[in-house]
Amino acid sequence: MHSRVSRQLLPGLKNMSFFRSLRLFRDLGCRSRPVLLGSRLFGVGKPEVVSSKEHLQKLRRKTGYSFTNCKKALENCGGDLTQAEAWLHKQAQKEGWSKATKLKGRKTKEGLIGLLQEGNSAVMVEVNCETDFVSRNVKFQQLVQQVALGTMLYCQSLREQLSSYRKGFLETAELSQLRAGPDREDSLKDQLTLFIGKLGENLTLKRAAWVTVPNGFYIGSYVHGAMHSPSLGNMVLGKYGALVICQTTEKKQNLEDLGRRLGQHVVGMAPLSVGSMDDEPGGEEETKMLAQPYLLDPSITLGQYVKPQGVSVIDFLRFECGEDLRTTKTE
Repeated sequence: MHSRVSRQLLPGLKNMSFFRSLRLFRDLGCRSRPVLLGSRLFGVGKPEVVSSKEHLQKLRRKTGYSFTNCKKALENCGGDLTQAEAWLHKQAQKEGWSKATKLKGRKTKEGLIGLLQEGNSAVMVEVNCETDFVSRNVKFQQLVQQVALGTMLYCQSLREQLSSYRKGFLETAELSQLRAGPDREDSLKDQLTLFIGKLGENLTLKRAAWVTVPNGFYIGSYVHGAMHSPSLGNMVLGKYGALVICQTTEKKQNLEDLGRRLGQHVVGMAPLSVGSMDDEPGGEEETKMLAQPYLLDPSITLGQYVKPQGVSVIDFLRFECGEDLRTTKTE
């Protein structure tokens, strides 16, 4: 067999010294090991991987990591893009763990509120960082988006036949254990660590709230200073957010606008409870929502604004970035 291969190669070999070296190598019993002849595989050693410019550019665009790290990843993974991407994320996670430990304990007073609605469900989340500069970073906004998606996934997993609305709260420990989204197996805690490594600041998953309603109910929403998330059209980001749960006996055309106005009132007036339509007007210091002066028309109460709209305000949630957690829950 080997002599037949040698006869086939012989016409193409002009350098006899190479042929003698190859025969010597064969005689030493190393026939099965690969070697390189120029850029062609002939038989010995491990071929050097040369990362193509196209692969490097593609990997950099997809991951956002540096040229040097992408080149190293491709070399370590034999030029395989999928393996190289996984390797980069693994390395970033290792670096993130180290950075997360180093930055742990640093105060995180800035950040963003994220509000996501899907059908009859809505979630609000708060993710904190050290500086307002980082809160404006697209990568940080992507993290807030992932936290909202993870919370929505959790909310939808609890769906059952509802006769009334349901709401719930998740604090840091519970939030950290949620999956980062429907297509991800890693947890939000893992994602947080990766983003700490990327952004170089301490970050915290502060809290989340979720609401789901049956037919006959509506969730109004408002985010102050709203900006859209990097890739989800039905999610908005800002410093303040509100969800208002309403009940209505008939379908109305202006529910979205009404829900936004009610959310504006909750953000601006910061009520502590809903109260009732029978409450007497309480002035600027009033904490019952329906008895407060209506934010957009202080000459009437919110209850007086709502009554002719044909809806009942049942509950609300209000998030303010950086506020004390004890002020967020309503009964």
